[in-house]
Amino acid sequence: MYQFFKRVLDLLLAIAAFPFALILSVPVIIAVKAEDGGKIFYCGERLGYQMKMFRMYKFRSMKENAPDFRNRDGSTYNSEKDPRVTRIGSLLRRTSMDELPQILNVILGQMSWVGPRPSPLGNIERYDAEYRRKFSVRPGITGYNQVYYRNAISVDEKQKNDLYYVEHFSFWLDFKIIMQTIASVFRRKNLYTNNAVPDQEVHVLTYERKD
Repeated sequence: MYQFFKRVLDLLLAIAAFPFALILSVPVIIAVKAEDGGKIFYCGERLGYQMKMFRMYKFRSMKENAPDFRNRDGSTYNSEKDPRVTRIGSLLRRTSMDELPQILNVILGQMSWVGPRPSPLGNIERYDAEYRRKFSVRPGITGYNQVYYRNAISVDEKQKNDLYYVEHFSFWLDFKIIMQTIASVFRRKNLYTNNAVPDQEVHVLTYERKD
């Protein structure tokens, strides 16, 4: 029952927020384009609700054709000193403004305002039957992991938290996460997994990001 109610609420809020998102997007679009003349958006392929693939939209925060760096556990590499991130991209990440285009994903029914983070396609082999319960709910722009831990915990811990969210799926949990999201954006804690540029502790994948 809540799944249906949540979808209706997601859609109404997304439609209401869309005009304001467009206004906020104008200076971001100009800044991203002006810095290096590259693409404005990053469209990453992700696994979402019922393990269906979709394209997740973000403002591009990295240099075009930047290599994909991963930690040893397969998680995405994040560092304040990441040489791939542009100057405007660094600001967008600190303020979470790079996530703004995902309102379109919510309108299309691919994402929710609150839920687990969308999963990269390259990690499918890591998901056992238990963890695949994550895909019984829509992924979110914000969520339990994002607001309480962000990038400060391991992949295993993130997966446990994803399942915690699924098991406690409710309006009140979503409400608490939204309130915590507002506070988290201002505190800007746990944004990065590493404090240095990539070294031998990080696997560098040979394919390129399709920004």
